[in-house]
Amino acid sequence: MDEHLQARLIAQLRQDNIRLWLEPFTIDHQHIQDLAVRYASVTGFAVDVVRSALEIIQSDTVMKGEGNKEYRETSVATLELHLPKETQMRKDSIKTKLDITAHELRKEISKRFGLEHFNLILKGKTLAPEKRLDEQNVKNNSKIMVLNVSSVNERNEMLEGEKEKRSEDEGVERAQKGFQILSERDGSEDPATTPFLEIADQKGNPLQIPDTERKALIMAMGFHEKGRALMKKRKNSSALWYLLRADEQFNKCDSSILNTVDNFAVLQLDIVWCYQLLNELSCLDDAKNRLQNAERRFQRCYGDQQSRLQQIKVHTGGEDVLFLRLYLLQSSLAYHTGDENKASHLLNKVQDLYGRLCLDPEKLNQLMSLGFPDQEARLGLRACRGNIDEAALHLTQRRKEKEEMKEREREKRRRRLLDINTLVELGYSKRDATKALHQAKGDIDKAYGTLLDRAEVQTAHTPDQTEMCYSSLTGDEGTSQSPPSPSSEEPSTSSDPPSVSSPLDEELVNEVLGDIPRHEEDYLDLSLDEEQELIAQLRSYLEK
Repeated sequence: MDEHLQARLIAQLRQDNIRLWLEPFTIDHQHIQDLAVRYASVTGFAVDVVRSALEIIQSDTVMKGEGNKEYRETSVATLELHLPKETQMRKDSIKTKLDITAHELRKEISKRFGLEHFNLILKGKTLAPEKRLDEQNVKNNSKIMVLNVSSVNERNEMLEGEKEKRSEDEGVERAQKGFQILSERDGSEDPATTPFLEIADQKGNPLQIPDTERKALIMAMGFHEKGRALMKKRKNSSALWYLLRADEQFNKCDSSILNTVDNFAVLQLDIVWCYQLLNELSCLDDAKNRLQNAERRFQRCYGDQQSRLQQIKVHTGGEDVLFLRLYLLQSSLAYHTGDENKASHLLNKVQDLYGRLCLDPEKLNQLMSLGFPDQEARLGLRACRGNIDEAALHLTQRRKEKEEMKEREREKRRRRLLDINTLVELGYSKRDATKALHQAKGDIDKAYGTLLDRAEVQTAHTPDQTEMCYSSLTGDEGTSQSPPSPSSEEPSTSSDPPSVSSPLDEELVNEVLGDIPRHEEDYLDLSLDEEQELIAQLRSYLEK
């Protein structure tokens, strides 16, 4: 509430063109008292509460002015630190030169506040320890979020905390290595034994993407799913690290790709939702930009009134949960920046959507009695906006489409293995035969022609020949694991049965594949419990 009141008062002061850091407010406290009486009637808060908030605003402004002067004269910058909730003070400042590394700044923060394991976040980006602050766009008055990566702070738990940190660091390295292994495979390995991730739309149609962007997409989607898995476990600090890494990888992709898939927009929502769960008001500016980005990309991807999405999916009610979360975060942002009217308007839209997205338990039970698992039943009902008959037909059709897709994958794998064996029988090694067939995009005659020329066998295929056509993670015959698929045309990933070049590689690959949800629309299956809590919280604030 303190931050909200200050935000409202700052907006009011700007509107009235009042400068608390100038006379007469700096020399006569009666003027502050008069202003508190005036604004108490506007805000609905008690006079003494408003006066206290005005004095804090005045103090912060004066200190900022002094800091600006000091920076001009000495190049010593003042950084605003937003500290973890475990510390006594949530907000403090630190003075430093900007030509030091982020690692040196971390040492100073650790020494001053007694923190051990944390990252420094500036506008949604993790500061690289080895780089200088000014090289990473850190400026005088920058707001830095100090993000704990371990919840163990008490002295008698320090050893356990060190162990947890080492385990977490190892997990990060293993996840990154696992996705890197999968992203760097070019499809020339034996399809019967080696996992190979490929990019396709939700219908299984290939997306022709340059190899470097394909690798970035796989890394981005992998980190995103890892972050989402951690959010489900309420490990939000760790989750945010993975989500920000996913954001870095997505930004390596061409903008035209990001405009045709909604993975990137969903990631922006997840990052801001993580900010909300961590109660990180230091990220308000970054949150605002990310929500605007998400809304803009949803518009481009889905079309006006979701017209483009409806052409592809027909049943689009499931995507309403994304807009509920978008409007809810926008409402929270508006409240914390002092715009109560906008916050109230958006919250009304949220409550309308929430009422429509709450599912009838009886309808859920009816669908489950027909043999649909609970997640499938929830997604089907939401997709069809509560119409149980349409949901049953929709889910039945989806099952048929998935089975047909799996059958196409099995047939494709069978034909490919037959072609590889044919080339092996002609005297070529299995690896050379597999590579040549991949380069020939499955044309056995062209592959045979390539193998006849030994020089061409040694020539690596060019990136634009990479095949990208799977749309699910498939294991043994008859089993399937669906990848993240947040889009009408969004990339999804797929692999053959796991068997890799070393036991360690196999272990890493299996670990990262374990974070990929079984259902391709898992990202739409929100319980809305946390959303309901935030709705109630915002409504209570606004009613006051």
